[in-house]
Amino acid sequence: MNMQVQGRIHTAFPAEQVTQRFKKREFVLELDAASRYPQLVIFQLTGDRCGALDGFSVGDEVQVEFSLRGREWKSPKGDTRYFNSLDVWTIARAGEAGSGGFEDEPPPHTDDDQIPF
Repeated sequence: MNMQVQGRIHTAFPAEQVTQRFKKREFVLELDAASRYPQLVIFQLTGDRCGALDGFSVGDEVQVEFSLRGREWKSPKGDTRYFNSLDVWTIARAGEAGSGGFEDEPPPHTDDDQIPF
């Protein structure tokens, strides 16, 4: 499910090597900044897409194209948990949609996606 949103970069974290094959980089967008209750929403870039955030700074107004993803995880004890993620395909300065990102398909679902984080 592809979606787009525009917001201001509130926080950007460094890339994190989660497993040998899975790397992610998270950042927070402030949505509805003019609202009385602005929303702070965390997004993630994975794999080679982690570098797409380079060149952007806190405070930049950006447009993000992303996929809403969810998964189920069962612990060794048999407990079931559910996780959501907002996986970014492209990030561009507001008004420059279509630049600064990737044109390919969304990241494939891998076994590494089953890690609870």
